[in-house]
Amino acid sequence: MLSPLSIGSKVFDWKEIPYFVGILNVTPDSFSDGGRYFNLKNAILRAKELLEEGADIIDVGGESTRPFSNSVSEEEELQRVIPVIKAIKEEFPSAIISVDTYKSKVAAEALKVGADIVNDISALRFDKNMLNVIKDYNCPVIIMHMQGTPKTMQINPVYDNVIEDIKKFFKNRIEFLVEQGISFEKIIIDPGIGFGKTFEHNIEILKNLESFYELNRPVLIGHSRKSFIGKIINKPPQQREGGTIGVSIFTYLKKVHFLRVHKVDFNKDAIKVFKILIN
Repeated sequence: MLSPLSIGSKVFDWKEIPYFVGILNVTPDSFSDGGRYFNLKNAILRAKELLEEGADIIDVGGESTRPFSNSVSEEEELQRVIPVIKAIKEEFPSAIISVDTYKSKVAAEALKVGADIVNDISALRFDKNMLNVIKDYNCPVIIMHMQGTPKTMQINPVYDNVIEDIKKFFKNRIEFLVEQGISFEKIIIDPGIGFGKTFEHNIEILKNLESFYELNRPVLIGHSRKSFIGKIINKPPQQREGGTIGVSIFTYLKKVHFLRVHKVDFNKDAIKVFKILIN
């Protein structure tokens, strides 16, 4: 049984799962909505929309991590995300904000201006100082599984057993982070759909979500508009919302804790209706 988790002003008690993480990309080159929210005004309007749609958390990212993407400099990422997080927090003080970064300086500055949680695709491996930032701010952290880097992760990803390999990775990372002084209760895990995974790997992860619950940590799934959905329905990213909702309903049946999506209202409404019909 998971203990309740406090993030910002909200207590996540797992009674109404899944909780929704709304995606706010402040990048010019995101695979799905590149450039749409790149300026401050549009980013704030999108944050407002996400809150109205029912997002529990807004995840702000300033570097595209789509397959084969190049990294951006620390300075560039700071310029992209810090003004946005600061402005959202000023406009919507009770909003819960996650910063999607693997750079410790970006995480520290984001937490300083109001972010509540760090979402690190590298599981605190790319920047060794990230560990100290999480400890200093005593904040929750999302750790994700990924093979390689965004630049290389989709070049022939191979596993002995994708589920067991990812579970072993999380066991080792959680053990290490706890030994280093990070609270076990503040760790959320993300199997990393599309991050160093083939189509078949992604499907297998979704079909076996229960395996990750054995680690006794909340599980986040970030499937929204991903290429595995495109492969099934043969549509570009902006037209994959129906497929995204299909996955969301499936993961609801699997009792997943967090869903990270672009259109919170569509996914939330679909699950709400589905919930009534099956009960």
